[in-house]
Amino acid sequence: MEIDNIGEWVRNNNLTLNRTKSAEIVFTDGKKRRSVELPQPLPDIVRVQSLKVLGITISSTLSLTEHVNNVICSCASSLYAIKVLRAHGLNDTALQEVYKSVVVGKLLYAAPAWWGFASAADGQRVEAVRRRGKRSSL
Repeated sequence: MEIDNIGEWVRNNNLTLNRTKSAEIVFTDGKKRRSVELPQPLPDIVRVQSLKVLGITISSTLSLTEHVNNVICSCASSLYAIKVLRAHGLNDTALQEVYKSVVVGKLLYAAPAWWGFASAADGQRVEAVRRRGKRSSL
């Protein structure tokens, strides 16, 4: 019934709703171990455990561990690319600019929105990546 209301709103505002690209996520309290009766899934919309919204991966328990994993993997490959650039003779000033724009940009993207939901372990992992970049004298 709710998706029909959204479909009507979409039509009234001259928009289109692509149901094949839509996904449903049901948020639950991951700390409570009691079982929750979930509503029946919609026939034409897939139900997912995690969803990427504006570049931030959010799980059904509001955990950001998956997002932090993705960011750390991406930063690790960027740090390797920066080391390759250094080996090819790029000067330190240019390397620092690349590091700030790529690695720090990835680490800080939308951080004010998701940092409060991150666990202490996830925060420490992000800080470790930042320190690793500093330590390699970028």
